[in-house]
Amino acid sequence: MLETQVFNPDRGDNDARHPAAPGAQPETLPDLLLIERARAADERAIEALLRRYCRRLFRVACSVLMDEERAEAAVLEACCAGFSDLSRYDLSGKFAAWLTRLAFSQARALRRAPGRQGQPPALPPAASADVPSARTELEQLIGRLPEAFRAVYVLRMVEGISGIETAACLGLHATTVRTRLFRAHRRLPADMAQRLAATAGVLEPSAACSERIVRRTLERLAQGSMLTISASAP
Repeated sequence: MLETQVFNPDRGDNDARHPAAPGAQPETLPDLLLIERARAADERAIEALLRRYCRRLFRVACSVLMDEERAEAAVLEACCAGFSDLSRYDLSGKFAAWLTRLAFSQARALRRAPGRQGQPPALPPAASADVPSARTELEQLIGRLPEAFRAVYVLRMVEGISGIETAACLGLHATTVRTRLFRAHRRLPADMAQRLAATAGVLEPSAACSERIVRRTLERLAQGSMLTISASAP
């Protein structure tokens, strides 16, 4: 009998040593099994991976752009680029880090777009009924960090991934990650880490935003497949 692997979605586990049980739900499967199915154009596998990492991708894009609308656009483009050609992903590395680096690179490209150079990032809007003031204040503090420090700080302290994985996500040396994190800490209130731990939703996409990213990515991938089939037909 095949053995089901228990998957922790917050860990982003790539371990595929234990095959999945027949009928296992995609969201319970490890990355490598989902990637194998995604390469075969399994929409449910692609959707499971999108939902698994949407929050991280949005956070890293937002750390560069500090603008929700543009961060959403960056994540959408990164997901479309990544899932349209999964052969570029090297199975020896962490899929989450590879996909996060695509989102980071896309966000930086948007940041450098004509007409945007030299403009400071937009800070999150003032607190409203659906955005707690504590969350807004923390996002504003992060937004005031130098751009070079923000992505490191967000991945390490907000998303909570390791220094080594952060380095892989951003294309940096692990020592550089440690240095930038130290310097970011020096510029923030001493109790910043405690406040982050006590405040939910910092730099997270809204439920509506996550759904748009997933839906539009799947739609564009489907359109691309249909165009490919159409172009190859006799």
